Amino acid sequence: MAGDSTPMLLSGNHAVAWGVKLARPHVIPVYPITPQTPILEKITEFHSAGEITAEVIAPESEHSAMSACITASLTGSRVFTATSSQGLLLMHELLHYAAGARAPIVMCNVNRTVASPWAFWPDQTDSLSQRDTGWVQIYTESPQESMDTVIQAFRVAEEIGMPVMVNHDAFYVSHAMEPVEVPSEACVNDFLPEYSIPNMLDPDSGQSFGAPVDQQTYNRVRREMGEALNNAFAACDSAHAAWHDLTGRDYGVTEAYRTEGAESVLVTMGSMTGTAREAVDALREQGHAVGLLKVRLFRPFPNKQVAEALKDVANVIVLDRNYSPGLGGILHQELKAALYGLSNGPRVHGLLAGVGGVNVTPEKIQELALRYADSEPAVASIWVE
Repeated sequence: MAGDSTPMLLSGNHAVAWGVKLARPHVIPVYPITPQTPILEKITEFHSAGEITAEVIAPESEHSAMSACITASLTGSRVFTATSSQGLLLMHELLHYAAGARAPIVMCNVNRTVASPWAFWPDQTDSLSQRDTGWVQIYTESPQESMDTVIQAFRVAEEIGMPVMVNHDAFYVSHAMEPVEVPSEACVNDFLPEYSIPNMLDPDSGQSFGAPVDQQTYNRVRREMGEALNNAFAACDSAHAAWHDLTGRDYGVTEAYRTEGAESVLVTMGSMTGTAREAVDALREQGHAVGLLKVRLFRPFPNKQVAEALKDVANVIVLDRNYSPGLGGILHQELKAALYGLSNGPRVHGLLAGVGGVNVTPEKIQELALRYADSEPAVASIWVE
């Protein structure tokens, strides 16, 4: 049966590698960087055993890796790559090229602190600093979700003609081992069609990419990119529904947890969501009306879904594992913009929690939820000790 699966004990990085294997890419250019390296190691292991037939390329840098991704994608190949932190920053120039060329590349970024100083801990500033490059960005909280999302990302990228970046936290997800249901090849084949894109480098089509253009043409291309990104909502919903039919696992662009009748709602992205879920359960047992909203799709930002989920809430408490110097938490700022103009909108508190990988316990989140439940006015860019 297509829905058959095999339970395995996998780290988040190895779960991603399994997702890549099942998605059948043609070209995989990857440069190793901690803590992404186990993804490349597992892919190489699959390749050596003949279980992946893709061309695996190990270029001299992440900049070259993304260059190889773009050219491979535009010549008709399904492409995957992975990176982290400084590696993602080195790709920055090419991320714009990939999105502008409408190359449906899928990349897993392992969220890690950026230098300086030098560190290796979970922090989402690396990917969030790429939010204006035109890539779809999705954040996951567990190895199972990372594997499932990588497979879904290929379908979404190829449907809308834009690259997709799947992000999970260093160590909390990348190296933590959990039971993962790995679907059968037949299941993924039913879900993910053969690779096909309308625009590619072909002598018979007469198309080119990256050529100089006039102002009006550039303006039109940017508008078309925006339209394609807006199509990501429907593409994600379609992929989630199809995946649920095949596997029973359900995802959304946002996920609400115990928000019915909630007076305060915590908002998170990534691995902190699991910790916050425990905190919400404990608070509910104590009689406190607290819920949780998980943001999975960050780009394009789900303004409509967020506003609908939080329109009747008195307090929103955003936990940011990132820091934009001179501004504060990035998710906090995006959320305020999404909620702006709501009649009787909630107070939106912005807490810098877990920046640099600092551990934030369920007990700490409970304390924060109660401390800011009735805070007036809203607080912003408060560092959590």
